[in-house]
Amino acid sequence: MTTHSVHIASLGCARNDVDSEELAARLEQGGFVLVDDAESAETVVVNTCGFVAQAKKDSIDTLLAAADLKEGGSVRSVVAVGCMAERYGVELARELPEADAVLGFDAYVDIADRLRGILDGEQAISHVPRDRRKLLPLAPTARPAAAPDIAVPGHVWLPGARRRLDGGPTASLKIASGCDRRCAFCAIPSFRGSYLSRPLDELEAEARWLVQEGVKEVFLVSENTSSYGKDLGADVRLEQLLDRLSAIDGLEWIRVSYLQPAEIRPGFIETMLAIPKVLPYFDLSFQHAARPVLRRMRRFGDPDSFLDLIGRIRAAAPTAGIRSNVIAGFPGETEEDVETLRQFIIDAGLDVLGVFGYSDEEGTEGATLPGHLPEDVIEERRAMLADVAVDVAEARAADRIGEHVVVLVEGADDGEVYGRAEHQAPETDGAVTLDGEAPVGSFVRARVVDTTGIDLIAEAL
Repeated sequence: MTTHSVHIASLGCARNDVDSEELAARLEQGGFVLVDDAESAETVVVNTCGFVAQAKKDSIDTLLAAADLKEGGSVRSVVAVGCMAERYGVELARELPEADAVLGFDAYVDIADRLRGILDGEQAISHVPRDRRKLLPLAPTARPAAAPDIAVPGHVWLPGARRRLDGGPTASLKIASGCDRRCAFCAIPSFRGSYLSRPLDELEAEARWLVQEGVKEVFLVSENTSSYGKDLGADVRLEQLLDRLSAIDGLEWIRVSYLQPAEIRPGFIETMLAIPKVLPYFDLSFQHAARPVLRRMRRFGDPDSFLDLIGRIRAAAPTAGIRSNVIAGFPGETEEDVETLRQFIIDAGLDVLGVFGYSDEEGTEGATLPGHLPEDVIEERRAMLADVAVDVAEARAADRIGEHVVVLVEGADDGEVYGRAEHQAPETDGAVTLDGEAPVGSFVRARVVDTTGIDLIAEAL
């Protein structure tokens, strides 16, 4: 069997990164050699993101850049996989002839054979999209039995089922896929499917393997982490998973992402914070604060309930990290709604807040709603709210001066080490820099002495 080289470009979220590592393992087992540089590969696989307009643009730009490498270089084929490929399939293939194939999730199981066939000159059949919500039973408890017949990226764990592409001390652990919520702005359920949790034993085994690979922190990811276990029976919830992971020797930090405020049960905050190794970190999906907008979004909440939740977290863990995202310019949003959101951002005092401008997503209810705002108005509101969010986050960081933190070291540069404190998630929530030397993967106790934006400057204790 001829050996071929392949480069995987992973775009989008941490969940996509896990899928890329599954693809890497399958390709390596299928005789491909993974290379870090696209220019030296025979095949470039782009794991696309199809969430919002900018992410789709980034995916297309990456595919076009890879296709340019076919002119006079070693690259012979460019293949699109991932969410955008799954969502658009043949339409993407038609609009982007520079890509040699557009493959959906069903192709992952035999991805090596597919790529080898393309290199041998076979004409690839582009993916035909379908509503993946219909592939699993409507009743959550009936889904685990049906799951083995459905291709769900990141849901197969056997030794060798994942090949790390980043050797750092942190790794994402996908605990579930899909979503049962029907937010009016979101198309994810249609191409990621209904909610499906992974079994406890499988997740524990994968986490143990990650520790053997040098991982100190696992980042639990899914489209909706607070729903974990709802399809596994009455005795399985996120708390049980956290308990199991906390017992793993060598695993030091457990970080939870993407909690739905409406799904946080009484006592959950206190239970979560009482589990050893679980970090005081809360990634809360607010999306807005004005009640009328949230209702049109098919979501729940208001400023008072959200501020009460934030208050309960800070009462239990005053230095906890709290982050969220909001959408500006949703159809029907009024000036009063914008002011409600602006005041909420100030009152909440979050560590990090992402502000996105609304854009229509095909197949969503939001695209059909009346009251669409002009693009320049959406951008004006987004920019104003983003400025407020930055000011608040920088003030929150400044409040940490004098605070003692534990820093997970991720690298070193010119006599300084850098990493993250407990309240900072990978890539999104800033970093900590301190003088001196410390090996990657070690933990350094330090005191915050200054800030640069949301980044902290600390001195080792």
